[in-house]
Amino acid sequence: MVNFIEYLLCGFIACQSAAQVNVSVSGSFYLGIGNYYKVPQTQVVVVRGRGIPDDELPVVFFISSRARIRPETVVKLRLGGLSWMAISLRYGLGPDIYYFPADDAVLKNPPYGKAYGYYKNKPRRKWKEIVLGDDDIINLVNLRFVSEHYGYSPAEVVRLRSSGEKFGAIHSELKGGKNKSGKSKGKGKK
Repeated sequence: MVNFIEYLLCGFIACQSAAQVNVSVSGSFYLGIGNYYKVPQTQVVVVRGRGIPDDELPVVFFISSRARIRPETVVKLRLGGLSWMAISLRYGLGPDIYYFPADDAVLKNPPYGKAYGYYKNKPRRKWKEIVLGDDDIINLVNLRFVSEHYGYSPAEVVRLRSSGEKFGAIHSELKGGKNKSGKSKGKGKK
């Protein structure tokens, strides 16, 4: 009975949230997250409706998929005040899962330089000792998501993020298939 009530409540939140978002940008971003993490777009909207900011949505689904737990479990822990690192560690996920290979020269730029510095300054066997902040995890997960889902180089994503763009806006720009110069980019992954 409780699961049915939660289901109805989540459906209500999803409908309310869907009405409040900019469907052309956010809806497309949510669809991209759903496609990449193989979850329904409505589930992404429900998670957002619970109070998870857009840039953090991929983190919920990344941890959920890696830990093999329901996204709702991750959301509950996050809204309960736990950091992304604490949630990860609770399920045996170390900071090594957040590393995404990219050119060192590119990753010196903010906001990636600090996080990649941790990986660069420790031997791989000691990566489990790294403590990443929430912003580091958000940036690294989104770098992976946008790079792998759309087939863009980490350098392009870092360039856009370094200019201060939010990941929803980066998604919109890259989804259009053109870089800032207007040249067509390669097709992304489905």
